[in-house]
Amino acid sequence: MQNLRNSLYLMAVRYAGTSSNKQSCKLLILGGGTGGCTIAAKFRHKLGKNKIIVVEPNDRHYYQPMFTLVGGGIKPMAETSRSESSVLPDGVLWVKDTVASIDPESSVVKTKLGTEITYDYLVVALGIELQYNKIKGLEEALNSPESGVCSNYSPKYVLRTFETLSKIKEGNAIFTFPNTPVKCAGAPLKACLISEDFIRKTGKRDKINFYYRTALPVIFSVKHYATKLHEICAKRNVDVAMKQELVEVDYINREAFFKDIERPINIEAIPYTMLHVTPPMGPPAVMQSHPDFVDHAGFLRVNKSTLKHDYYPNVYGLGDCTNLPTSKTAAAVAAQSSVLYKNLSCDMLGSNKTKSKYDGYTSCPLVTGVGSCIMAEFDYNLQPLETFPIDQSKEHFAMYWMKKNMMPFLYWNLML
Repeated sequence: MQNLRNSLYLMAVRYAGTSSNKQSCKLLILGGGTGGCTIAAKFRHKLGKNKIIVVEPNDRHYYQPMFTLVGGGIKPMAETSRSESSVLPDGVLWVKDTVASIDPESSVVKTKLGTEITYDYLVVALGIELQYNKIKGLEEALNSPESGVCSNYSPKYVLRTFETLSKIKEGNAIFTFPNTPVKCAGAPLKACLISEDFIRKTGKRDKINFYYRTALPVIFSVKHYATKLHEICAKRNVDVAMKQELVEVDYINREAFFKDIERPINIEAIPYTMLHVTPPMGPPAVMQSHPDFVDHAGFLRVNKSTLKHDYYPNVYGLGDCTNLPTSKTAAAVAAQSSVLYKNLSCDMLGSNKTKSKYDGYTSCPLVTGVGSCIMAEFDYNLQPLETFPIDQSKEHFAMYWMKKNMMPFLYWNLML
């Protein structure tokens, strides 16, 4: 009976979000992804029922850190998602719609289907947008099943990765990193090393060349882990080149074109059999509807310690949409959410208590193959901030087991 009441309640909320109407709330959360759901769960107990509205257009909630394992044939796609209604706390109102405009001066948000929401406090957790269209020929290649082009970054394409990996018999396998901020900056290299591990264990390695091409000047931002990653790539004969940006895909002739960042006139064409592309990414365009809301790159401008907006005292932000100078990962969101909760709670109470501070903590489990993982943890200063009493720059089975089994459990059952 309780399940029926919950279903009817959610149906009513969805209907309310699709008609032109006005709503108001104590706390408005934009985005029902990792950051949005985590904050909704924390404040639901504090504020009570029907005080929180979450604006989120999608029916499915994805645990995106698992996509790399799906692409490597390690995890099934079915384990990556649940219904959005199941991850939102009871008593939180869900407006199933897309944000159309944000007016922080008036504390009003409008949705695409006409709902106008006024709020006392706003948390922006809109994530980052995939921009496959920024690379010439890429969308056409991804929409051609036999192109040999794949990408772990979207639920639409992630299954293509293992399908392509399973079919490849010889030639070049290329993995890319774009010239933009990305979610989970370790994932492109993980895709490369997991794929190389699979090919080696299936006995086809001597016929397939592996290339890793990144637009960055380093293989990984933290030297403590980068040194080991270079060693692994050298040992496994992965051809690594930095400051190389993928600018075009010709899937008819199976060629990938790379621009030299330092000498843009230099374009290199590399033939491929398999091409895994990490797309360029950028902040949601809707945040840029108000000039003071974002920084010069379009990301939400927040204080890197308190997560409070630089100009609007009733606005906070967390996750991939912000200009926080740290890697955009689920682990970062977990750390940020605790700081945000404490600081926003103080604001709601009118307290002058010393603000809680975020130190930039983030974590990136760098899976290097089945059974091995480097657990990178670090702060704003790119210094290791490790949890375990072992050398986490080395490959460990225990870290792999945590990434594969423990972290998804913690995500679904505790974090959200």
